[in-house]
Amino acid sequence: MSGVEHGDAAPGGDAIVTTAWQLAEAEGWAAVTTRRLAERADVDLGALYERFADRDAVVVAVAVRGFADLAAALAGARGAAGRPAQVWPAVMGAYLDFAYANPEVYDAMFAHTPELTLGAEQVPETVAATFGELRAALDPLAAGRDADTLAELGWSLLHGMVMLTRGGRLRPEAQEQRDQLLGAHLFDPR
Repeated sequence: MSGVEHGDAAPGGDAIVTTAWQLAEAEGWAAVTTRRLAERADVDLGALYERFADRDAVVVAVAVRGFADLAAALAGARGAAGRPAQVWPAVMGAYLDFAYANPEVYDAMFAHTPELTLGAEQVPETVAATFGELRAALDPLAAGRDADTLAELGWSLLHGMVMLTRGGRLRPEAQEQRDQLLGAHLFDPR
């Protein structure tokens, strides 16, 4: 992850990450070259390389910010849920909304940055925060089961649903039924 911590905190680093996010969402990751990124972010190419070791470091920085934004969305949904029974469906909805609204960033988070994982020796804070929000949402439904394992399962199901839906592999007309089953019934502690 060389260049990530320094790159995101350095002056201009936020602009570069924001520009990379926007360019990737508009045109795909193939369009995010360092030269084009420097031009769009209005920074000198040399300054970009002072903040980020290479294009991959920019992708990691976008992914780290994506995890931060996802964790914030999940926390907001969890906090806004009126009753305990509404927490998991609200968090699940926020997760799916984020993933579908930001497909290229979601890919950066999960496909282009294998080092950003819960299984890594040093888990980035934003990845841990995302997992923590999913765990907090599912913890009341654990009913004696291991809450971490339940959260991993919930995350796996959400991720699989996102990827299969985006790939056109699931029946579009059954999306609401899948959401309802996963949100209200699959993790029911009864």
